[in-house]
Amino acid sequence: MQIAINISLIVATFFFMEFVAWFTHKYVMHGFLWGWHKSHHTIHDHALEKNDLFAFVFSIPSILLIVIGYEIPQLSFVKFIGYGVMSYGVFYFIFHDLIVHRRVKFRYKAKSKYMKRIMNAHYVHHEKHTKEGAEAFGFLFAPKKYDDVEND
Repeated sequence: MQIAINISLIVATFFFMEFVAWFTHKYVMHGFLWGWHKSHHTIHDHALEKNDLFAFVFSIPSILLIVIGYEIPQLSFVKFIGYGVMSYGVFYFIFHDLIVHRRVKFRYKAKSKYMKRIMNAHYVHHEKHTKEGAEAFGFLFAPKKYDDVEND
């Protein structure tokens, strides 16, 4: 039974992170920390961008939850929340940095309708190079209106 609870915590946290990512992307990255995120909406030829600082900042809660979960027996359940946050971060890196932005020489051609939709939504998001006016701030979910957007 405990294993099912632990797995449920990881999965629930993973999906909750989509809301956290959407909110943070819309109101923090396209808000008061646009100075960092702007580098991600700018065409450049270098491997790293200031926006990459978010990966380090967003890893801190996951690391803290995992460490606390192992160090404080009464709070051992929080490590599974930390694993859920970490899992979302891994998915984000694979989807966003490798598949969509191809930051490593890697060519992926979306075949499923779901992958095409979320990739199209992200490409639409990047059509705006300014702080204002962007849409499609999520990563796991995109409305059906992005099914018919043509991008490659």
